[in-house]
Amino acid sequence: MKKLFHNVFRGGKQLYTLSLDPGQRVYGEKLVKYNSGELRQWDPNRSKLAAAIMNGLKNFPFDAGTGVLYLGAAQGTTPSHVSDVVEKGVVVCVEISQRAFEKLLPLCERRENMVPVLADANHPEEYADYLDGVSVVYQDVAQPRQAAIFVKNMALVKGYGLLCIKARSVDVSMEPKQVFKKEINVIKEAGIEVLEVIPLEPFEKDHVLVVCKN
Repeated sequence: MKKLFHNVFRGGKQLYTLSLDPGQRVYGEKLVKYNSGELRQWDPNRSKLAAAIMNGLKNFPFDAGTGVLYLGAAQGTTPSHVSDVVEKGVVVCVEISQRAFEKLLPLCERRENMVPVLADANHPEEYADYLDGVSVVYQDVAQPRQAAIFVKNMALVKGYGLLCIKARSVDVSMEPKQVFKKEINVIKEAGIEVLEVIPLEPFEKDHVLVVCKN
């Protein structure tokens, strides 16, 4: 088992995080005993952050005490792995869908470092009070103005940002490469430095993960 980042491991073609909640599965993932703890398999077909790591992500700004604003938390699949990584930090989980949020709540009740917030990522003022100590924005929302939403949220956080760009959610009529270029330009024009752009194929079609710093 090779350690890639804090609490992130790779064994063969499989990715794992060191579980903060041993014995508990979040989405049916495989559990593996490791030293005195337990690893949870991290499926890159179910998590864009895992896909980016499998595709060679170099900038991974998460550590044991990192505060994370996670936009588009859904039911908590990737947030739960981020929770494992930032064990002593916090993951502020923002989700707009009431249905997904209701499924997220039990997970947040089990994991003390996950804070559920029912809100729209277009309106960061709604959850600004939760952002003390947050130094990373992670965004995975299927809305048309993805980069513009990201820029709004990065304005409230000093540190790193990771944006999943879903080309087909931005403009289905435009070539994905052109969509990526257009959205990345929005980020750059806001004065945010782009460190890395990782295509997510074969795990996700027409997606990239953009890593930034302000």
